[in-house]
Amino acid sequence: MPGKSSYTREELLDCGYHGLRGAGTAQLPVPPMLMFDRVTRINDEGGAYGKGEIVAELDVHPDLWFFECHFPGDPVMPGSLGVDALWQLIGFFLTWADLPGRGRALGAKEVKFSGQVTPDVSRVRYEIDMRRTMRRPMILGIGDGRLFADDREIYTAKDLRVGLFTDEQLAAGM
Repeated sequence: MPGKSSYTREELLDCGYHGLRGAGTAQLPVPPMLMFDRVTRINDEGGAYGKGEIVAELDVHPDLWFFECHFPGDPVMPGSLGVDALWQLIGFFLTWADLPGRGRALGAKEVKFSGQVTPDVSRVRYEIDMRRTMRRPMILGIGDGRLFADDREIYTAKDLRVGLFTDEQLAAGM
């Protein structure tokens, strides 16, 4: 998989169960918490800052698990799941860049919502522009993200941060 510029659902599921680079490397969540169906573009030169970009998509259908339990009778995707997807993608980028460790979300400077994902949306698209990748003294990815519902931008997030940690660092509380 090294050097690939896109990933299918099957490859993302394999990353969830086995790690992108094998056992002990960062993993994506698996369903139902995996929040995208494919990565359509990933590279280390593109994006608004020239430091990398990731674009992924989720096919929306009315029987997605969160519609039934998040506001029964008023189905909407929780905003936190969209933001989590953006963090998932930054962690995936770090592992794709061949950096070691297990991913953990570390926060965001700013998150804004201007719309919602409802069952009548066909597709969600996530876009990340990497701002910075630190390799020492810790592994940290910082990016800006956007979520689009059928090509309409509805979430923005600035300075999303994800770290990669060794098992020893995680056992010690990071």
